[in-house]
Amino acid sequence: MSSQTPAPDPYIPGSSAAARTDTVPPSGARVGTIVWGLLVLALAALIIIAQLGIVTLNGTYVLIGLMIGAGAALVVGGLLSARKSDNDTTTRKS
Repeated sequence: MSSQTPAPDPYIPGSSAAARTDTVPPSGARVGTIVWGLLVLALAALIIIAQLGIVTLNGTYVLIGLMIGAGAALVVGGLLSARKSDNDTTTRKS
């Protein structure tokens, strides 16, 4: 038998530890996850199209276009996410 006392449960309501862990987890998928998933799907589709011989693609231009599109999507998604979180009510004191 151990002589050590168990650590206090941080999820007991009313405790100081519970106040620090009562944050609301983000809902839905993150913007970066969606953008990178779309990037991989677009790259796979372009590789399949190139292998079928439907279109001849220049690899450099394809990568530049995908990076520009992914960067723009990340910036726009981040701005929309920030705008959405600014509209949420906060409990911080001014």
